[in-house]
Amino acid sequence: MSNFWDAIWLMVSTFFFVAYLIIMFQIVVDLFRDHELGGGSKVLWVLGLIFLPVLTAIIYIVARGKGMAQRQQASVQKAKEDTDAYIKHVAGVSPAQQIAEAKALLDQGTISQAEFDKLKAKALG
Repeated sequence: MSNFWDAIWLMVSTFFFVAYLIIMFQIVVDLFRDHELGGGSKVLWVLGLIFLPVLTAIIYIVARGKGMAQRQQASVQKAKEDTDAYIKHVAGVSPAQQIAEAKALLDQGTISQAEFDKLKAKALG
């Protein structure tokens, strides 16, 4: 019977240890994400996390918790904007836009009907 309770205790303690590590990593990431906090302050927070980790983590979350959420949201928003910009850059211009641009060139007389047909076929193909 003691093996059962040992296994339960191992699972519970492992859960809390992993949760503790996640919180610590989140705090360290937040420290280095914050550009308004000075280097000396960052060093003091990290030293606190090393020597008094649980107390420092609780104080950090209480004192800077709202800012953590805002910095996380800003980071996610920036990543989304970067991803959208990359997709637009890679995807290029849509076929409809290419045809519209070629039609405008045809209407201006810059290209001939044969050149327009080639550009249209290239955009569609």
